[in-house]
Amino acid sequence: MSMVLFASVVRVRDGLPLSASTDFEQSKGVQEVKKYLKVLSKKLGQLPDRCTLKGVQYNIHFISSLGLGYMMICSENYPNVLAFCFLDELQREFITLYDTMRINIAVRPYSFIEFDNFIQKTKQRYNNPRSLSTKINLADMQTEIKLRPAHQLTMLDVGTVNGSVNAHAAPYKGIAPNQRLEPVTLPGIISCLLCVLCAALNLIRGFHAMENMFQCYLLVCCSGWRNLKSFLMLGLVCLCNLYLHELRNTWQILFHVTVAAFATLQTRMRQPQGKAPDYNV
Repeated sequence: MSMVLFASVVRVRDGLPLSASTDFEQSKGVQEVKKYLKVLSKKLGQLPDRCTLKGVQYNIHFISSLGLGYMMICSENYPNVLAFCFLDELQREFITLYDTMRINIAVRPYSFIEFDNFIQKTKQRYNNPRSLSTKINLADMQTEIKLRPAHQLTMLDVGTVNGSVNAHAAPYKGIAPNQRLEPVTLPGIISCLLCVLCAALNLIRGFHAMENMFQCYLLVCCSGWRNLKSFLMLGLVCLCNLYLHELRNTWQILFHVTVAAFATLQTRMRQPQGKAPDYNV
């Protein structure tokens, strides 16, 4: 049966999926072809703006414009002109609904999953060509395709070996979404304020004040090896207070060490946010 099976919208610069069909029941073949779609989404910036990949049981078509890619999987006998009209319709609706700034700052996959409502409605229309009321657009698209045919991709463009995705294909040098931390809790805010207070008290001692400020940074920002760095800062605070034991009484030393330990605990407890759900796409 000739039909559209899956569609998605991705960001060209890093392949981040912004929206996609939320189809709960899909054949194993479609799931397999999605692997090729995912690989191609990472290479959109290196490919022509209108492409077709055939020979993977189903056909893959996609277009890219204004930093966004619109991709689809359809049956082998689905007409090319209908496929590209379908993608063109998705493109016009998406850029109308969503602001460019919001698209550019999105960091989580499927941030615009609600666009699936439009994808599903459009799929239903294009899976029943008799109901289409876009005959003029179809004629225009047919003329455009004749004048500027879609680029025909091969398995080598996907990076496959014997029909399967090659894990050692040339890496895509895209920009990965930044990892976000969980929201700061009240104890975390208190810990940050206490660290600032300790830094102010240690201002005349330079490096000792920097330790407290760095603890604030680790609590607020996501960086590599956060836990190790936080424990290292705790150790440095303890060593500095040991060095300054003659200039401080027991209660002052205990206060600074306790604040540092509390900040380390809060840094350890504030974990990166979990992966966004895949919405069965």
